[in-house]
Amino acid sequence: MYWIFSLQLPKSGRLLVQMRYNVAMKNIVILISGRGSNMQAIVAAAKQQQWSSRIAAVISNRADASGLVYAEQQGIPTAVVANKDYPTREAFDAALQLVIDQFTPDLVVLAGFMRILTSDFVLHYTGRMLNIHPSLLPSFPGLSTHRQALLAGVKVHGVTVHFVTPVLDHGPIIEQAQVPVMADDTEESLAARVLVQEHLIYPRAVRNVVEGNLVLLNDQVVRLSTPTDC
Repeated sequence: MYWIFSLQLPKSGRLLVQMRYNVAMKNIVILISGRGSNMQAIVAAAKQQQWSSRIAAVISNRADASGLVYAEQQGIPTAVVANKDYPTREAFDAALQLVIDQFTPDLVVLAGFMRILTSDFVLHYTGRMLNIHPSLLPSFPGLSTHRQALLAGVKVHGVTVHFVTPVLDHGPIIEQAQVPVMADDTEESLAARVLVQEHLIYPRAVRNVVEGNLVLLNDQVVRLSTPTDC
């Protein structure tokens, strides 16, 4: 991306000064396992808000992930690295890493990627990989978070965006959003209410990290400039 700034004298119209800056667009790689609704929210936000970064690729561990069709329709390169084709988690993660790195990612975004990643893989992307989890971490890590919330009888539930670390669902928190838990909630109704918030905060968090407003430093989220509210 190029930004061109120029000044002209008001009467003569003669060029006084011209400065040309080459602003390299940063690359975002998104990993999905299914329909990728959060991926779609990020892609839409990047387009509508004209981010100074691009979705370089959408990669799935499942060839039948419907989110791949959406990405292709948006002109985004896609790839499949099927975990079933590899004998171990380590072998799969090594193959996945090779594919991701072909796109020189500045940020790797997990958007419903249903795999537990090895420590070596996670450490390779330290400070450059985000996840979204459907609970207010540190409460209810792991699976079936909405069921966990209903069984615990909590009055509020929500969603967390965090940096990924080798400890599952325990990375430094970037942003959270909460929703009320209603007396008549089911897992499905609660999940739907949380999903609305996911689609709001994940694009915002991704943009703030990729644009350098927020960074991971000494296992803490550090604000370098005012985060965008978009």
